[in-house]
Amino acid sequence: MHVFGLTDKGMVREQNQDAIFLTPDRIGPLPNLFVVADGMGGHNAGDVASAQAISRFCAYIEDFPLAQLVQPGDYLDLLVNAAQDANASVFAKSRESEAMAGMGTTFTACVIENGRALNVHVGDSRIYAIKPDKITQLTTDHTYVTQMVKLGKMTAEEARKHPKRNMITSALGTDSSLGLDGTAPELFGTTTVLLCSDGLTDMIDDAGILDIVNRPGFVEDRTQMLVDEANLRGGRDNISVILIDIGR
Repeated sequence: MHVFGLTDKGMVREQNQDAIFLTPDRIGPLPNLFVVADGMGGHNAGDVASAQAISRFCAYIEDFPLAQLVQPGDYLDLLVNAAQDANASVFAKSRESEAMAGMGTTFTACVIENGRALNVHVGDSRIYAIKPDKITQLTTDHTYVTQMVKLGKMTAEEARKHPKRNMITSALGTDSSLGLDGTAPELFGTTTVLLCSDGLTDMIDDAGILDIVNRPGFVEDRTQMLVDEANLRGGRDNISVILIDIGR
């Protein structure tokens, strides 16, 4: 497994409200861990929300007693519980001062084990499974336009260009309770797993991402190519990318 991650403020924003965490090595009971959090743009202290969410999430996992986790099948429960703990922490902090009121963050965390991408997810950051000829989004965006597409009121192409495409319907830290997705899709035939914020996917479509990820070269080079291309196309938001080669 070869891993690299970058976060960049882009070409427009004055501040980077994204945060990432990655380790291909063991953390607490987990064999590896990858996280992308995108502080909510337009809200107060989005950078605080994303950084604290990741910090609290990782601390929960590091402090978890190894003896209580026996089977890899229990990893997903741990991820869910850690995300719930992070939500409570960010929500409590948002109530400490007016400057932090309403802050929140997308949150997407993944563990790769036994041919699966065990993950918890809320918001519109994404996980992709990439093969030499195919890219598949493993997470579902929690956004207004995704709901409209599901209801048949908007096509996927219309959703991509809609002015409300970045309006998320669920986030970590904005409420005392957190509804999030927890899934464990198979990675059969996958060569690369990508975690990213919408600063990448708003600038580059899936076909463009597939092309760059499957180019020859080190994982560090291809990660930088993704960030550079998003900036070349306008870089309207913060850009975060974690690229995990698992089959090269």
